[in-house]
Amino acid sequence: MSDHVYKKLEIVGSSKTGIDDAIRNAIETAGKSLRHIEWFEVVDTRGHVVDGKVAHFQVTLKVGFRIESE
Repeated sequence: MSDHVYKKLEIVGSSKTGIDDAIRNAIETAGKSLRHIEWFEVVDTRGHVVDGKVAHFQVTLKVGFRIESE
């Protein structure tokens, strides 16, 4: 088994329906341009309120992806 090196990026996902969807949207979208995503951690959650109701959920994630070796 070889050792791996990872890079960590911070991204923000959003959703009108909930935190879970915001996470999934962020990971799926990031996966279109990043290869080898292997883990994430939620570092912040917040929401946007309009007329006294929750309009959007936002989740900040740290995403770890494996850097390719030669």
